Amino acid sequence: MRKYLIVFLISMVPLIELRGAVPYAVGMGLPVVPSLVVSVLGNMLPVPFIFLFARRILEWGKDRKYIGGFCRWCLEKGEKGGRKLEEKAGRGLYVALLLFVGIPLPGTGAWTGTLAASMLNLDFRKSVLYVLLGVLLAGAIMLAASLGVFGAISFLK
Repeated sequence: MRKYLIVFLISMVPLIELRGAVPYAVGMGLPVVPSLVVSVLGNMLPVPFIFLFARRILEWGKDRKYIGGFCRWCLEKGEKGGRKLEEKAGRGLYVALLLFVGIPLPGTGAWTGTLAASMLNLDFRKSVLYVLLGVLLAGAIMLAASLGVFGAISFLK
């Protein structure tokens, strides 16, 4: 149970998210399906809060002495992600959101995608749904990659 809690917590961490939790779970030898479910749940738990409150908190904090730099960095990252999505997607904005979240590249993921959706004033329900689909895609990609890497390592032993 403790290892699943660690997987859950890793999947909640910004920038690491499910992309780090799934390889950790596979590396620890945890069963695949429960690990993937726990990773998805952990990755999705912050999403509604990010969408509804992060922008307000970051706007409030951007001029504060100690947290201003971090808040401005987060706002710039969200705005930059939002502009990229808009430029590339046009009318297919939600599909672009799904791919942005789902293709595990540095700087993408549920946190950034949700912040970008919030910055673009997208529909809450549709955004959460497409972020979830993106998280599931990222989970499938990371699971395949992790099984391949750890399978190769165990083959070499």
